[in-house]
Amino acid sequence: MNESFKQHGAFSWSELIVDDVDSAIGFYTDVIGWEIEEMEMPQNKYYVLKSDGVPVGGIMGKPEGGKQLPDHWGIYITVNDVDETLAKAEANGGKAIYLPMDVPGVGRMCAITDRSGAVFSIITYEDKA
Repeated sequence: MNESFKQHGAFSWSELIVDDVDSAIGFYTDVIGWEIEEMEMPQNKYYVLKSDGVPVGGIMGKPEGGKQLPDHWGIYITVNDVDETLAKAEANGGKAIYLPMDVPGVGRMCAITDRSGAVFSIITYEDKA
């Protein structure tokens, strides 16, 4: 990942969440030409999208309890501290969709809404030094 994406405030990751993962993979590999790297995750498989070998985003199936949501692209904004940023969001009328969680090898993240209800995710990447 480009180190500039790890800067506080950067839009750093895009993720497609869908009912039919195979159809989405077929569409984007045919149309955009992304390569796919499959990763095993605790709940299901995750598919990293790559352009010329560089990770640019991901595709995943909808989680349990999320089937009522439409298929959608989500975005991640890098922050220095997920928990601190969530507290600021809540103090300003936002709310957590899911509480902060640690994903080994990736970082700490959560999804929140702004005060108008727009959804986005925040992430603090693990330091891999």
